[in-house]
Amino acid sequence: MKKQVGLWIDHRESIIVIVTGEGEETRRIESGVEKHVRYSGGAQDVSTEDMQDRRFTGQLNKYYAEVSACLRDAESILIFGPGEAKVELKKHLESEELGSRIVAIEAVDKMTDRQVAAKVRQRFIK
Repeated sequence: MKKQVGLWIDHRESIIVIVTGEGEETRRIESGVEKHVRYSGGAQDVSTEDMQDRRFTGQLNKYYAEVSACLRDAESILIFGPGEAKVELKKHLESEELGSRIVAIEAVDKMTDRQVAAKVRQRFIK
């Protein structure tokens, strides 16, 4: 059975819509990533900043792994959202040999669950 997946993603959450011949299912994954704090000016403790960067990167990698687990058996993947997360997820999927299944990556603003589902249906249901 054909399984197509579209998802809206940013660093805080992803909304995943899975479309099959039997219908569609929507899932939400929260990243749990702590807000990345950048300090400007003044003396900085480099080891503290490095530790925060490593923690942030580790949390993102765990988040992308959780999202990619929902995409493993998809034939087609549509990724959209604001910011850098969509490109970072693309790189993660490529490292897991899933990059060839990506049909498009699009920049969009914040969307409701219904808007995400409608966009995915528009792309995959003819």
